[in-house]
Order: sequence, then structure tokens, then C-alpha cells
Amino acid sequence: MDLGRRLRGEGAPLGEVFSFVSSLYFRGKLAYARAFARAPSGLPPIHVITPCDGLVPPDALLRAPDLDRYAAVPVDAAEERYRVPFLRDTEALARESGDAEVVLLGSIASGKYAELLIPVLGDRLVFPSDFVGRGDMSRGGLLLRCVDEKRELPYVPVRGTARRGARPARLTPRR
Repeated sequence: MDLGRRLRGEGAPLGEVFSFVSSLYFRGKLAYARAFARAPSGLPPIHVITPCDGLVPPDALLRAPDLDRYAAVPVDAAEERYRVPFLRDTEALARESGDAEVVLLGSIASGKYAELLIPVLGDRLVFPSDFVGRGDMSRGGLLLRCVDEKRELPYVPVRGTARRGARPARLTPRR
């Protein structure tokens, strides 16, 4: 397989690797971010949360040893190997982005992202309100539909907003 050969050689883009590994969910997040991301001048518009390298652009090359390192670190706020680089990069992003909103397309119901991001970004940390009650696959499908429709979702602050709720109606299957 081409992706496997590149991972053992020159490397493959993180976004491509994560899209292959997690399929619909990450593919939807990356497509949506590429379609709608707006960053202050000089800042990368998209950051991917990694298990031990902090925030990384989706075009950064990964190699097989990087995946081995990632597999060895739990994505858990209590895990220092995850938390320290994540907070380092989040604090730099907070300083460099001024008062710009930061959109979280990752899990909002668990604390693995939000509980680390809220103290640094406060109300600047927002998420699509349509995520409430949806599982990973439903969020991925929703994001891909929004890209197809050129429709950006409304955002609400993560802090103070209910992040768990009733499951919304199923998405209409795409043709």
C-alpha cells in the first residue's frame, strides 16, 4: 500500500495518516477545517492535536516511528507526555492569535481536550453547537455535508455550554 511505503520512507502528511486511521470522523474534520479555517496573518489555520507532539499542522510528515511514539501515549489530560506539549503549543497559540476564536472540532463531551484548552483560551474556545449529542461518525458526516453545501456551522463557547445532550435525528444518507 502506498501510504505504508511512504510511512516507512520519506513520510506521509499527518492529515492523510489520521484520515486513514480514523476514517470518516477525521476526514470530515480536516475537510471542514480546510474549507472554513480563518487564522490571523502568519499563523497556520489548522492545528491537529497529537498524543505527544502537541499541536501539529496537518501537512507535517509522519514516519512509522512517529506512529509508534503516538501509540505509546494515552490521550488523557492526566498523562504528562500528552498534556505538557499540548499546553505548550496551546499557550503559544493563545499568545499569537490575539483575540481570535479557536474552533475545536474534536471531542467536546470528554475532558481530554476541552478541560486543558478552556483555562488557556477561555471563551475564545468555541465548537459547532450542532455537535451536541452526536457521536464521532455523525460529526464526521455532518462536517462533510457542510463542506459539500459550503455551509459553515454556528459556534458557541465551550465554557458554560452544555456539551452533552439528546441525540439529534439521524443525518439523511448522502448519495
